[in-house]
Amino acid sequence: MAQVTVKVDGPRTAAPRVASRWKRGTAAVAAGALPALAFPAPSLWWLAYVALVPWMLLVRAAPTGRRAALDGWLGGAGFMVAVHHWLIPSLHVFIVVIALLLGALWAPWGWLVRRLLGGIPGRRSVLAATVLVPCAWLLVELVRSWQYLGGPWGMLGASQWQVAPALRLASIGGVWLVGFLVVAVNTALAALLAVPSCRAASGSVLAAAAVGTTAVWAWAPVPSRTGETVRVAVVQPGVIIGPQPRFDEGERLTRTLAGRGVDLVVWGESSVGFDLSARPDLADRLAALARDVGADILVNVDARRTDGLGISKTSVLIGPDGPVGPSYDKMRLVPFGEYVPARTVLGWATSVGRAAGEDRIRGDRQVVMDAGTVRLGPLVCFESAFPDMSRQLADGGAQLLVAQSSTSSFQGSWAPSQHASLAALRSAESWRPMVHATLTGISAVYDARGERVGPWLGTSRTTAEVYDVPLASGRSPYDRLGDWVPRLAVLLLAGAGAYEAAAPLRRSARSRR
Repeated sequence: MAQVTVKVDGPRTAAPRVASRWKRGTAAVAAGALPALAFPAPSLWWLAYVALVPWMLLVRAAPTGRRAALDGWLGGAGFMVAVHHWLIPSLHVFIVVIALLLGALWAPWGWLVRRLLGGIPGRRSVLAATVLVPCAWLLVELVRSWQYLGGPWGMLGASQWQVAPALRLASIGGVWLVGFLVVAVNTALAALLAVPSCRAASGSVLAAAAVGTTAVWAWAPVPSRTGETVRVAVVQPGVIIGPQPRFDEGERLTRTLAGRGVDLVVWGESSVGFDLSARPDLADRLAALARDVGADILVNVDARRTDGLGISKTSVLIGPDGPVGPSYDKMRLVPFGEYVPARTVLGWATSVGRAAGEDRIRGDRQVVMDAGTVRLGPLVCFESAFPDMSRQLADGGAQLLVAQSSTSSFQGSWAPSQHASLAALRSAESWRPMVHATLTGISAVYDARGERVGPWLGTSRTTAEVYDVPLASGRSPYDRLGDWVPRLAVLLLAGAGAYEAAAPLRRSARSRR
């Protein structure tokens, strides 16, 4: 009788496979987190052009499409945690839950990277990857930009906020076009390293990216200076506990501006902690302050309203005789910070972190305010991350964009500098100068090209700083065309999907011939 040997796949062989999967998963998380270093505070902007390469090389080498999708998911989760790590003290373990939910958006992206660059791809596949992989990345950013999923914080193109050619690209296609360029360069570099036979194709893509960016930088239209300048004062009182001491300090700093010829004074988010209709004494003090300084004062009221509707964050322009024109209620609220999505299901988040105990009231329309010498468009905090809001204000006649913010809960983290950098993108996109005024820093001002005006006011500063802000006119190509880049990305992906779906029909036709 012949002897039969049966090989049993026991624990000794299973354990190494499990360890290998864990190592690969850890590598995916780490690779996904790497691009976060391109954002402030490190601001290694150049790193963005190579930071995705390790992640892409890992994904393309995945043994199966399913594993590539998993690597994309884990890398996406790593990216979300790294970019938002300063939220950990507020959300604790819940940030991991959010990261895993949003990280799943990168699973199809990982599958596509392997589909186009896996194995030994041909020249056509590499060229397709340099277009479709960035399109898929933009689709992820488009979906997660929905305010109820957290909004567009940490968009890859925003890492280029201080690069002049990138700001010029933003004026053409918004932060979307900058992000497309960054991912396309990463894709071409990954192909250059992994597919020696297609180095000519990869090199041609890199050369085209360099030539195209240079051409846009040299010849794209720029905003026209009107010759007018508005003197804007930013009041930054610093970290002060209690609404009354905060108001008093803002008042004291504002009084130092008397006689300096300012046209507008801007206080930060939550600078007034009382409903002014319930505290006429504070409203009178603000009006007197406006008379003394000779300028309107834009404050932000964060308080329970006397009409019984709840708590809102409301921008109010105060003139010498009191409130001037319409006020603005913040429309896009910070998930968990200002409201809890599906509170009946996720309300437990308030017990493990500093999630909002009560939902704020959401505004329903944007407002352009007339401050005498300038028409301003207010945004509150988180709203400066949304490109469409600044565009709509510019279309509504705003000459100056003003974001009132407070990142006092995140002092010493990357959050203040990340937030301040967003105003540069919004200025370049809309061709309107922007003031980013905070309670506790970082405050900053940018001109219509996204270039910095005057000093940043760091988190250690308590001051009232005056900026001479040049006004500009005209409409940027991005303002005219809107979000044409993500729309085009969706069309290209749909076209590629239809082409792939029709592959069996093409093969059948060839076989019949």
